[in-house]
Amino acid sequence: MSASSLPQASSYAPAVDHLFDAMLLLCGAVAIGVFAVMFAFCIRYRRGHAADREGGNTRLGVELAWTLVPFALFLGIFGWSIGLWAKLRTPPADSVPVYIVAKQWMWRVQHPDGTREIDTLHVPLGQPVRLVMISQDVVHSFYVPAFRVKQDVLPGRYTELWFTATRAGRFPLFCSEYCGVGHPSMRGSVVAMAPADYARWLHAQSSPGLAARGAELFRRFGCSGCHDPGSGVHAPDLRGLYGAPVPLSDGSVVRADDRYLHDSIVLPRSQVAAGYAPIMPSYQGRIGEEDILALIAYVKSLEVEGGQGHAHP
Repeated sequence: MSASSLPQASSYAPAVDHLFDAMLLLCGAVAIGVFAVMFAFCIRYRRGHAADREGGNTRLGVELAWTLVPFALFLGIFGWSIGLWAKLRTPPADSVPVYIVAKQWMWRVQHPDGTREIDTLHVPLGQPVRLVMISQDVVHSFYVPAFRVKQDVLPGRYTELWFTATRAGRFPLFCSEYCGVGHPSMRGSVVAMAPADYARWLHAQSSPGLAARGAELFRRFGCSGCHDPGSGVHAPDLRGLYGAPVPLSDGSVVRADDRYLHDSIVLPRSQVAAGYAPIMPSYQGRIGEEDILALIAYVKSLEVEGGQGHAHP
C-alpha cells in the first residue's frame, strides 16, 4: 500500500511513495526491535529477579552485527533518496519551460507563448514541464502534494522544479512556507490535460509570445537606446549573449544564464562586463519579475547574423 492516500499524479510520485514506505518500514522495524529488547531486559533484570548480572556479551560479531546492519540499511536509504533528489534536479532536455512568479499572496504563471494565469497552472499529460520560479517579495514554497514535488521560491534568485503529469484532473497547489498573514489563502491548482486538449486551450488564449512581449518592454524601458547595435552608447551587444561566457571587469568569467541576466537588470553593478563603464541604472523596484522574465526571454531569442550566438564583451 502507498505511503499516502493521495493520488499518484506524476511520474515522480510512485518513486517518492516507495521511498517513504521503505523508510517507514525500516524505522518501524528498528523501533520495534529496540523497544522489544528494552522491555525484555526490563523484565529479566528487574529488581529481585534471579538473573546472572555478571560479565556481559563478549562476542564481537554480535556487536558488529547489531551496529553495522542498521547502519548499512539507513545508508542505503540515504543513497536511494540522493538518487531521487538528483533526478528531480535534472530536467529532461525536451521539458517545456513555464515561468512562475510568487508574490503575497498568489501564483502568477507565464507560458512560453505569453499566456498568463493566476493561481492556476495548465500542463499537458506525458510532457515534462520545467518550472522556473522566483519570488516578488518573501520566501514562498511551491507544493503539489499529488505530484510529490516541492520547491522553495526565493526573492532575487531563480529556482527550478520539473515533473511529468501522468493523470488528468485538477490538483491542489499550496504554498508550504509561511509567507505572511495571507499565507493560508495562497493556494491554487494544477490542471493536467490531454495533449490535444492542452493545445486547444493554449490556442484559445491568443496571447503574444513571451519573447515578443519582452521585445516591446525592451523598447518601452529604453533598453534599445543603449543595447541596439546601431546605438551611439557604448553598451554590450545582446545578440547571441545567452549561454555564452562573459568576461567581467574584475578578471573573472561568468556564463550568461538566467541568473546573470536577472542580476544585470536589477543589480547591474554587481557584475560589470569587461571594457564597459558601470553606468547602467538599476531597475530594481521599477519593473516586476514578470516583466524581467519577458525581457530575459527576448534576450534568449536574439541571435547574431548567421544564427550562431556569441558574447560581445
